[in-house]
Amino acid sequence: MTAFSTAPLIPRRLFFGNPDRTAVQLSPDSAWLGYLAPRDGVLNVWLAPRDDLAAARPVTQDEGRGVRFFLWAYTNRHILYIQDKNGDENWRLYSVDVITNALKDLTPFEGVQTQLKHVSHLRPDEVIIGLNRRDAQWHDLYRVNVVTGELALIEENHQFMDYLFDDEHRRRLAFQMTAAGGLDVFQYANDSWRPWSSIAAEDMLTTGPVGFDQQGATLFWKDSRGSNTSALVAQDMTSGATRLLAEDPLADVQDVLLHPTAKHVQAVSFVYERKRWQMLDPAFAAELMRLSKVADGEIEIASRTLDDRFWVVRYGVDDGPARFYLYAREPQTTRFLFTERQDLEGLSLASMRPALIPARDGLNLVAYYTLPVSSDSNDHGIPDQPLPLVLMPHGGPWGRDFWGYNPWHQWLANRGYAVLSVNFRASTGLGKAFTNAGDHEWGGKIIEDQIDAVQWMVAQGIAAADQVAILGGSFGGYSVLAGLTFYPETYACGVDIVGPSNLITLLESVPPYWKPMIELFTTRVGDPNTEEGRRLLMQHSPLTHVERIRRPLLIGQGANDPRVKQAESDQIVAAMQARQIPVTYVLYPDEGHGFARPENWLSFNAIVEAFLAEFLGGRFEPVGGDFGGASLQVLTGAATAPGLSAALAAQG
Repeated sequence: MTAFSTAPLIPRRLFFGNPDRTAVQLSPDSAWLGYLAPRDGVLNVWLAPRDDLAAARPVTQDEGRGVRFFLWAYTNRHILYIQDKNGDENWRLYSVDVITNALKDLTPFEGVQTQLKHVSHLRPDEVIIGLNRRDAQWHDLYRVNVVTGELALIEENHQFMDYLFDDEHRRRLAFQMTAAGGLDVFQYANDSWRPWSSIAAEDMLTTGPVGFDQQGATLFWKDSRGSNTSALVAQDMTSGATRLLAEDPLADVQDVLLHPTAKHVQAVSFVYERKRWQMLDPAFAAELMRLSKVADGEIEIASRTLDDRFWVVRYGVDDGPARFYLYAREPQTTRFLFTERQDLEGLSLASMRPALIPARDGLNLVAYYTLPVSSDSNDHGIPDQPLPLVLMPHGGPWGRDFWGYNPWHQWLANRGYAVLSVNFRASTGLGKAFTNAGDHEWGGKIIEDQIDAVQWMVAQGIAAADQVAILGGSFGGYSVLAGLTFYPETYACGVDIVGPSNLITLLESVPPYWKPMIELFTTRVGDPNTEEGRRLLMQHSPLTHVERIRRPLLIGQGANDPRVKQAESDQIVAAMQARQIPVTYVLYPDEGHGFARPENWLSFNAIVEAFLAEFLGGRFEPVGGDFGGASLQVLTGAATAPGLSAALAAQG
């Protein structure tokens, strides 16, 4: 069988270039609308008066990786954002005065990581941060003044992986991992930390605090203790008594919407296949019902003003860009703002279909697949003929896939492939039993789930059994390497992006600031400090079985990745070369764990597209200018396939 698509070829740049506008946020006083948009081809923060988008102007001047996260300080005059150097994740915190555009580096320390801990409208001039300046392993707590830059030490940290504050910026709780992989919770009282509660290992990934109410007397939890799925509960901080607010038998709590100042819970979402809201505030429910009639798509309240008079509402769909509206609660009017990617409007994009796929041991795997436009003439989810398939395992593994617009799905479907994302065991959001079923199964049942999902697609007549590729990043990249070694005949080819190849070297080289939570890995993946643990990690390491690789492999790596270091890719490439197994290896010297610069994504995906076309037969857009401005270095494998070789030759 061959790839299928009758839709016009959509340029890669429309999927992987910069969005037009995204991450929309109102200033707390409602005067300004902020968002990320390109400035000279690099994402920066832009501001416009709330009712005058035509007057928008950039207020940051990043010229490298682009700003990917920002928030308003409660001064209403300062934007805060973080930035690292070339993907090293040593984040610095910056403050920009939106009136003068003056930039202040609030944490000007080399080789130090900043963690933003808390912001509060009751302390508008300051934020709480963590800095591992004294000891790379531990983040000490500081207050930093966003206007002056003054730093004040709150506490030297020698034991806690994280803290929780109330809106008075008082320390309330701290969390320490246990040797068994759970959490001990400490409460701050009388100038000292005292044991207060505990979270067992089985609940560690599905239980955590949301925040306090206005008085700081009640703590809201996502809590799976005593049940399979995490419910939203309220706990009295004095008596310890808890009461249930919302729960779902199939899914964990996802979004929790609190009033901006009163801090009571208004709505809670759960996601099994699709997002579903439970309303706790009748007035809020009525407003969300009104908003559901404004536009199609799943609703997200992206931003709210402090007085709650204005909201930014995001509508997400699967076959087009997200759309943003400004909602004035009085007199209940909505105004369209913009879409994330205007050039995608009106194009032939594909629908994403949810599916429940049975694993071989009976677990239900929530999955999503996309078919090329016009490949399913009956519109019943089965193409007219089996198609080449690209399986895309997600990262983590403690994360999950969702329904909605996915640029990878759309790009690959446009090239003629069916595309599948499956929530294998270890994925989160689907109950603790499902998450915990992935413990010690990185190279075992997790990979079996992925194989079962592929076989289901074949059995349904969706996929051609001999034309399946696997593509993923981080744990998804590990899945690629594991798939090609443990199931060497299943996949026609694989694309690994920053995936670990040796689980022992992965765990022995984690960044120092991950060590306070190393038990998350030693108890769930394997303990390199024990003989039994090392045997398991070796067994589940693709590098151990490298001689079994039969299919073409493409690897993309960031040289500055602090999580999955370059050595993880280097060593499997060297092992393949020693055995004369072909491999193509592309390194980006200015990237880390994944690629941030659009130029680098465009260049790598041009290579991916040529690679998949070579081995699956899909459509291929010529490289054109998509190598322009990219830092890629092709270290090996430029001649592994004629079409791929031609694409790489264009890089020079």
